[in-house]
Amino acid sequence: MNSKKLFFLLFIFLIIFFGYKFFLREKIIFSLDENYSKQITLNDNGLIYTLNTTQKTTADFLIENKIEISEHDQILPDKNSALVSGKNIFIHRAVKIKIEVDGKTIENYTLAKNVREVLTENKITIGKLDKAEPDFSAIPTNNLKIILTRINVEEKIIPEDIPFKIISKNDSKLGWREKKIEQKGEKGIRNVLYKITYKDGQEIKREKLSSEIIKDPINEISIQGTYMKLGRSDKGQASHYASSWGELNASRDLPRDSYAKVTNMANGKSTIVKINDYGPQTIKRIIDLSYRAFTEIASPGQGIIDRVKVEQILN
Repeated sequence: MNSKKLFFLLFIFLIIFFGYKFFLREKIIFSLDENYSKQITLNDNGLIYTLNTTQKTTADFLIENKIEISEHDQILPDKNSALVSGKNIFIHRAVKIKIEVDGKTIENYTLAKNVREVLTENKITIGKLDKAEPDFSAIPTNNLKIILTRINVEEKIIPEDIPFKIISKNDSKLGWREKKIEQKGEKGIRNVLYKITYKDGQEIKREKLSSEIIKDPINEISIQGTYMKLGRSDKGQASHYASSWGELNASRDLPRDSYAKVTNMANGKSTIVKINDYGPQTIKRIIDLSYRAFTEIASPGQGIIDRVKVEQILN
């Protein structure tokens, strides 16, 4: 065996010998240290304590310091880990939360960092437009109530009626109480495109985007007769009943259930009334009009019309 090879073997032997000796020394020191006080840093949900202990495991350390951990809390490292001096123990306390969503209530505990994570871990799908109260970024606190509001938007075509117009025409050959339909009106139809916003299934906003006429409306043509056969005529004053008395029109000369044309001779305005009461008692006044009829030919504040013509309608 040459000298180089011998030297190499001796070198390997010395490494093994001193390495084993060092290992035994450290094992003995560690074993002795287990029975002595160790300094532990405890972070209990943000509250930091520095404590001394002779306990061997995290579980024994918690018991020694009367620190209770619920089944929902998180502890790092786990309870069975060995204690060495300088070790850090972290306790993350779970908080109780209540979630109201989709008509139901969910109660649970959470270690999540924000409301969004709370909803996700409870298997709640969050839509792009959904709103949370408090906000998704809020930090959960104990007994926190979270309300998730569903916001949905859809575009929908809704058919709508288009009202028809009524065109009135007069016919002097027809009696004033006669009326006929020359052309019957028909509603049109338009399709309207709306953008509809829903909050928890209830519509809260509707925005019109466009519309298209599918069917044009057909105007109704109404023919009103204007012919009146007039009988006796009187001139004098007209007064009116109070507005709350209803449709009362009184004459001393015209029979009840007959009709009369009353004209304000100062402005030429006329109205047709049905006689259904007896009066007035003043001689100069030849007719008492309902409040409505009076206001058609004069100002209601006027009280009395000095000159009216009352003509009996025979047809």
